[in-house]
Amino acid sequence: MGSTRSEATGGLRAVRIWDWPTRLFHWVLALCVAGAVVSAKMGGNAMAWHVRFGLAVLALLVFRLIWGVIGGRWSRFASFLYTPATLLRYLRGQSRPDERVDVGHSPLGALAVFSLLGLLAVQVATGLVADDEIASTGPLIRFVESATSLAATSWHKSWGQWLLLGLVALHVAAIAVYRLVHRRDLVRPMLVGDKPLPLDVPASADHASRWGLALVALSLGVALAWWVQAQGG
Repeated sequence: MGSTRSEATGGLRAVRIWDWPTRLFHWVLALCVAGAVVSAKMGGNAMAWHVRFGLAVLALLVFRLIWGVIGGRWSRFASFLYTPATLLRYLRGQSRPDERVDVGHSPLGALAVFSLLGLLAVQVATGLVADDEIASTGPLIRFVESATSLAATSWHKSWGQWLLLGLVALHVAAIAVYRLVHRRDLVRPMLVGDKPLPLDVPASADHASRWGLALVALSLGVALAWWVQAQGG
């Protein structure tokens, strides 16, 4: 699959922004988080699935950490690590053309991405040492003191859970605002990969050799998740 397509009209062309690995990560992560939330609310035997979904999120986070360094141009963290000055200009509607704030993640979108990834990492970490005092314990609970496990469990079930749900709600609301108010569709590019952009915008590499790298990165994440699960055996 090519990185770009030649649909150029009015000075714009379809540019590959989100590569296949990034798009798959996004949607699979959304499904896993939803599955983790639903299974936790169900409780009982469903808690086994809650743990499985948590381990899947762990594997995906490891992948994204690696892909944020070696992935497609606009998936790399370096492409949306904005300075405070850039953020302020964006909020004032005074962004410079060379900042390309509307290509990949905008400054506000970048804050949301880093916040979500960071909070998910904390949720996974606390879940791995949590104890619901009924039938489910995290696979790494034997490596921490009881007080640490209790604190992690409290965060995981209260502040961590509600902060995560709040960030997800804000994410969905922002997508709706961009679509209804600014007439910008953020969902379609994450489905098809391309956005109509000026001719000079470079595309993200998205071809078979890159997908091989993505598979290696995901394999490392799966290996870590498997090792973590084995510790609870």
